[in-house]
Parts: sequence; structure tokens; C-alpha cells
Amino acid sequence: MKINGNTIVITGGATGIGFALAEEFIKADNEVVICGRREAYLKEAKKKLPQLHIKVCDISKERERKELFHWVSSTFNDVNILVNNAGIQRMINLKTGESNRKKDEDEIEINLKAPIHLCELFIPWFLNRKQAAIVNVTSGLGFCPITVMPIYCATKAALHSFTVSLRHQLRNTPVKVFEIIPPTVDTDLDKGARDRRGQKDRGISVSEVATAVIKALQKDDYEKAIGMAEGIRTAVRNNPEQIFQQMNQW
Repeated sequence: MKINGNTIVITGGATGIGFALAEEFIKADNEVVICGRREAYLKEAKKKLPQLHIKVCDISKERERKELFHWVSSTFNDVNILVNNAGIQRMINLKTGESNRKKDEDEIEINLKAPIHLCELFIPWFLNRKQAAIVNVTSGLGFCPITVMPIYCATKAALHSFTVSLRHQLRNTPVKVFEIIPPTVDTDLDKGARDRRGQKDRGISVSEVATAVIKALQKDDYEKAIGMAEGIRTAVRNNPEQIFQQMNQW
């Protein structure tokens, strides 16, 4: 796939993997739009990368997802790539019921329903482009869960399954469908949960992920597992119980 001259929308693009992707795409001579819930973070991102276009959008809300699509499609007529990157990760103790669930931070809505809905909104538009792509960011934990984060892992497994089906449905169209499968990445995604459970490995850098994404797009590598995530995916296929037990020792 051609990685320059595109107009790209990245959800959750103000920080972490999303911002690193925005930076790499701009270096490759693309127009980049990022969205996120926190205006201050978006403005800070634009200070660092003045070429960015920013849009406040809480993708957990259906109305705002629709507003995002209508704003993007009316403002950037040549938009042709959607990167579903936004996500949240929470430790959930299911023995306590709903007591530790935050209603404004719904993992199912943000990690799964939002990317599916955004695909539904953008795909009809993309079908009229000469070249287009959807990039869904899942996780190695979608292949083998860490049980203290059951909902996060379930949403990433579901997004993987959705992406496989979507790729098949769009196989004879101009729309290419990519899945990026990162390992643990050094971001604030888990809100300190790694430290609380004594996990010393902070993971790979966001720049490593961004570089891998660019290479995957260039090579049409449609299901790209990065680093340790590739090891997890392979090990689960060969010996699922062993890798599950190794990943859930705490």
C-alpha cells in the first residue's frame, strides 16, 4: 500500500501509540487528523506537531462518532484511512460485581463497539476511493488473556475476529484491512495497573510500534503481530494451556 499522500484519521491520537503513528504518518507526507476526549491533550499534541488537525470526540458516544465522521468527510474530501487506535484497559475483579466499573469508561463501548461503528460509517465512503484502508489496533492479549483484565482482553479478541471477517468481506474492494497486534507497550494505558501487580517490564516503545505499522502497510502485511505478541500468538496455537498459565502467575 502507498504510505504517502493519504488523509488519515486516528482515534486516540493525542498520546501513546496514536501520537507516535501521527508523527510517522506526517513524516511520510500524509495529512493526519487525530481525535480524543481530552482537548488539552489534543492541543498539546498540535503544539508538538503543528501540521496535525485535531477534533474533540468521545468515541464512547454514538452521537459523537457520527459527528466525527460527518465533520471529517465534509472537511477532508480525500480521507482514505481510518486507524482505530483508541482503547482503555482496566483491572476488573468480577467477584465484586459492578462496583469497580466506571460508567464513563466502558471498555466494551470504547474498545469494541466504537471501532465497529466507525468502520460502518467510513466504509461506504472508502469504497469510492482508489485506495483506502482500515487499521484496527488489537493486542497480544486478544489471543491469550491476562485474567485481571478480562473485559479488555475479551474486547481485543472480539475485535480480532471482527477484523478477520471485515477483511474477507472487503477482499474485492479498494479497502484494505489491517490488524496491528502490539505486545506490552510503554504507555499509560493501564493507569498504573502494571505497577500494582508488580510487573517490571514496561514494554516496547511507541516508536517501535509506529515503525512496525508503517512497514506493515508498505508490505500489505495484513495481520502484523509485533515483538512478544507474535510469540504469544504462536505459542497459544501450539500449547494454549501452558502459555495461559505462564501469563497468569500473579
